[in-house]
Amino acid sequence: MFSKGDKIVYPLYGAGVIEDLEQKEIDGSNQWYYVLRIPVGNLKIMISADKAESLGIREIYGKDEIMEVLGSVVGRPITMSENWNQRYKENMDKIKSGKLEEVALVFRNLRDRERERGLSTAEKKMMTTAKQIILSELILSQDVDKSDAEEILTKTFGKDLTNI
Repeated sequence: MFSKGDKIVYPLYGAGVIEDLEQKEIDGSNQWYYVLRIPVGNLKIMISADKAESLGIREIYGKDEIMEVLGSVVGRPITMSENWNQRYKENMDKIKSGKLEEVALVFRNLRDRERERGLSTAEKKMMTTAKQIILSELILSQDVDKSDAEEILTKTFGKDLTNI
């Protein structure tokens, strides 16, 4: 079980800090919930402590570890289906996994595809979601603000990413 102040990642939403633990009565039984604050977008989410593991909740990476993970993605070959439906499903599965490496691959692959051919509206939204997830974890692991996190992302993946 996580504690107040822990920094965790919630797949599809990104990294945040547990602000509080609350007990709520649902269907006659008391259940614990994490109150998670996500810095990017200033979201506040309640997550069932009992379901945290099955939802893919994990601790954030450390300062050096996150840079290693992001750096490992840069040189990997781009592999994406040419079929839009298949590509979308595969990318969504990677984001839902909650694994930073998978999310970073989605971001990098879609960013490169956008430069070559353009993206559909749905894929642009997916790329933005992947970027926000990465930024939220960078902000918390590196203890920086959003603009500094974007600069780290730009240095890691190259090219200006502020318009994404």
